[in-house]
Amino acid sequence: MNPSIYRIANLKKEYARRIVLDVEQLEIQGREILALVGPSGAGKSTLLRLLNFLEAPTQGNVIYQSLTMNGKIPLQIRREVTTVFQRPALLHASVRSNVAYGLDLRGARAEDRVNEMLERVGLAPLAHAPAHKLSGGEMQRVALARALVIEPQVLLLDEPTANLDPYNVGLIEEIVRQQNRERGTTIVLVTHNIFQARRLAHRVGLMLGGRLIEINDTATFFDSPSDPRTAAFVRGDMVY
Repeated sequence: MNPSIYRIANLKKEYARRIVLDVEQLEIQGREILALVGPSGAGKSTLLRLLNFLEAPTQGNVIYQSLTMNGKIPLQIRREVTTVFQRPALLHASVRSNVAYGLDLRGARAEDRVNEMLERVGLAPLAHAPAHKLSGGEMQRVALARALVIEPQVLLLDEPTANLDPYNVGLIEEIVRQQNRERGTTIVLVTHNIFQARRLAHRVGLMLGGRLIEINDTATFFDSPSDPRTAAFVRGDMVY
């Protein structure tokens, strides 16, 4: 088992006096793929925002590596974690310019790295095409390439293949798998697709009502869950 890259204790997040996230304890291991599943409004995306330091918790701590994330987060730490959202926000520029954007911000433009990443995501022939005119699956691959080219320690994926065709789903899943296997990137995946969670993740967690109901290795989660709500969710029952 690898050392934990995140440790969470008594974490709460409130919006307008309503608790939307209440996680007593969670450890995310380095080099793992962790999938978080559950219905809409379960708190999954809120948890990702806290893991990416986009918001501060109302209560409790997010410990990244050995640093407690309270107050101002150092830029160096922020740059170790990146998120790919369900709807990618791309620049009105070429595919190449979008992929190179993070490197440009860091003053580390490297044509070889950009070219390699375009090849990895199957977009080298479209390098000079306007990114905003691509198909949905191609745009998502641009967003993924832009995230990976900066070589993050942690990659957070928020429904990265929702509404995509099977071809693009398969491509993106293989890129994620390869990134974890070859680069050791820690990946946290939020998905409604339990089949995707089963295909990709080392561990799976179920969230309901802002709480982490169960987390376990993937085989145990799907084949012999300990919580009846998890068993119902895996069967496809409506669980809230």
